[in-house]
Amino acid sequence: MRGGRNEEVRGSVIQPPLFELGRDGKLRGAIGSLPVLTQDSSLDVARFWFRRYLEQSGHPVNTVKSYSYDLAVFESVVGPKPIREIDERDVATFLEQSRGRSTRKRRLTTLSTFFKFLIARAKVLEHDPTAAFYSDRIPLKTPQPLFPEEQERLLAAAAEEGPRTHLAIWLMLRLGLSRHEVLTLRASHIDWSDPDRPVVYVFAEGQKRRLRERKLAGNRELTEIYQRLVAEAGTVDRLVPILPQSLNKLVERVAAAAGLRKPVSPQTLRHTFAVEQAKRGATEDELLELLGLADDVRNRLSVRRYIQLAAPPLDPLTGARSDGVS
Repeated sequence: MRGGRNEEVRGSVIQPPLFELGRDGKLRGAIGSLPVLTQDSSLDVARFWFRRYLEQSGHPVNTVKSYSYDLAVFESVVGPKPIREIDERDVATFLEQSRGRSTRKRRLTTLSTFFKFLIARAKVLEHDPTAAFYSDRIPLKTPQPLFPEEQERLLAAAAEEGPRTHLAIWLMLRLGLSRHEVLTLRASHIDWSDPDRPVVYVFAEGQKRRLRERKLAGNRELTEIYQRLVAEAGTVDRLVPILPQSLNKLVERVAAAAGLRKPVSPQTLRHTFAVEQAKRGATEDELLELLGLADDVRNRLSVRRYIQLAAPPLDPLTGARSDGVS
């Protein structure tokens, strides 16, 4: 252990910090010969420090990769200039090159987080060139859940393709797991003690996802699908070991095999789960908890849409809702 350095002990591993504050208040490399981060540093050096900060702070891997990609593109736009010379015109040019509102919003979030780091954490800048920009509001997409008969056709087509496909579709449609949650779920995350009521523990990676942790009750059908998977593939750990885009393609393929004509994605299955839960009487708070959503305005609007879609239809003659029609 070197004197003067704070070291973090995790189990039996001693890991020194990647950077430390010098007497002048500037970030300095604590490992190897990392360049000092100052206002005259290049964007390349600054984004290197920023990535290390994100990793040390426990941000999800996908978030770190997304920020790093956006900043690499930003560097190609602004060219080789010190970070103190980056101004509003550079930010505007970068945002104007976005192909859509969602890309623009993501890029602005990246830059805003980056400059907040340089100002508040690294203390090498005083001015935030993103402060005058506001992200476009992206409207919520209207959920298009699957009808009961479509759900059964989809599950049947998934079972026909094989137990792993069946399991992936079932977890999204019957438990409301997100694409990321399905891909990271392991057999050891499920308590199989009671075959009629297995308990699925949804764990989160990184501090940002902690609110999404929850446990959900399965049923005998889940156990039987898993047993068929083990009989076919042997003992498994990761239940759906494929890439995110492969899962999208899997859902599209199964929907086509089921003869469904509407667009179907992993999010469609999650929407369907939420509407079915609302039909069973789930409240806004319960839906937020079931889906692992943070309690904020946008998510509240989303679950209210599920509840609205779950309500009995209106009778055009009386204006009343009819409980006799699904």
